[in-house]
Amino acid sequence: MSRLAQTAGLTDIQQEILSTVRDFVDKEIIPVATELEHRDEYPQQIVDGLKELGLFGLMIPEEYGGLGESLLTYALCVEEIARGWMSVSGIINTHFIVAYMLKQHGTQEQKDTFLPRMAAGEVRGAFSMSEPGLGSDVSAITSKGVKDGDEYVLNGQKMWLTNGGTSTLVAVLCRSDEGHPEGTAPHKSMTTFLVEKEPGFGEVRPGLTIPGKIDKMGYKGVDTTELIMDGLRIPANRVLGGVTGRGFYQMMDGVEVGRVNVAARGCGVAQRAFELGVSYAQQRHTFGKAIAQHQAIQFKLAEMATKVEAAHAMMVNAARKKDSGERNDLEAGMAKYLASEYCKEVVEDAFRIHGGYGFSKEYEIERLYREAPMLLIGEGTAEIQKMIIGRRLLEEYRFQG
Repeated sequence: MSRLAQTAGLTDIQQEILSTVRDFVDKEIIPVATELEHRDEYPQQIVDGLKELGLFGLMIPEEYGGLGESLLTYALCVEEIARGWMSVSGIINTHFIVAYMLKQHGTQEQKDTFLPRMAAGEVRGAFSMSEPGLGSDVSAITSKGVKDGDEYVLNGQKMWLTNGGTSTLVAVLCRSDEGHPEGTAPHKSMTTFLVEKEPGFGEVRPGLTIPGKIDKMGYKGVDTTELIMDGLRIPANRVLGGVTGRGFYQMMDGVEVGRVNVAARGCGVAQRAFELGVSYAQQRHTFGKAIAQHQAIQFKLAEMATKVEAAHAMMVNAARKKDSGERNDLEAGMAKYLASEYCKEVVEDAFRIHGGYGFSKEYEIERLYREAPMLLIGEGTAEIQKMIIGRRLLEEYRFQG
């Protein structure tokens, strides 16, 4: 294991899990990632390997067949996987957000129905908030669920659904005015619906269509889709938690886990970029010596390594805060903001170290250069993180005058 991004205070079990995951990444992901990414091919063999390792049940309690591990363990595993190929970490991220929301907010029947199959990787989760007409302004969603007897009828269009095609369970946030009088704050009239579906594209169940994959600059392999609901009928027992009006809070709780995940992804990609940069700098020679011997490159490597360390430390702190049961939106926002920004900078520096070869698809850094920007917007933009951080700081440091 490299000198950078070490985590103090891990148990023997955590260290064993991380060692196993890192070995899997080195042997099964890194050698094929660039080829699969260039073909935009879903990494089925890698996903099957993750199932065998039990990673789809990493944070699911043991009583439901999972490993019952902490968010910290999960985040460190994500860091390792993203170091190999960020798209693979995205495949498990949305799955874990849905599993976490079920564990924290689901009814007992919902937990018993879904969590054991999610732990085994038989049910694959995705979650959906964003819509074509909005991004970070979740309160402006227009998708709606209307009660009709013992069912809800869902209509609307969702956007940027990771695992949209491969998932079989989607947590969908909709407006639900039933039981909430006119004038109720938007975030108090939202409900999370658990939508079961078949994998694939087209009409995956009556009233639900997954049109196809969105062609992206990076973050390839994983399927990113729209989701269209047109008269989709959902049983009332598939309202997450069994009560309407709590969807916004349930989703934000899940997104806090997601932000730690994105921070971990940023750490993993940045670490891989540093590894590529420091290796290439020792192989490439100019003016009679390896470019790593030039002071300008040494300065760049020093800055890159420091950013990798700082981002990792903040990510670990945010995960441990959540594990302690304390509110962690401040720490998660800071970690996500710093890790994604530093990731972009470290990747660009590694790209510069590679010179013209960094622009070639034969070199791995080209893929990382296209992947890093996604982390700047995933689970909330930098501007959203700074808004969250600023508000929380004003709460903590309220002026007493």
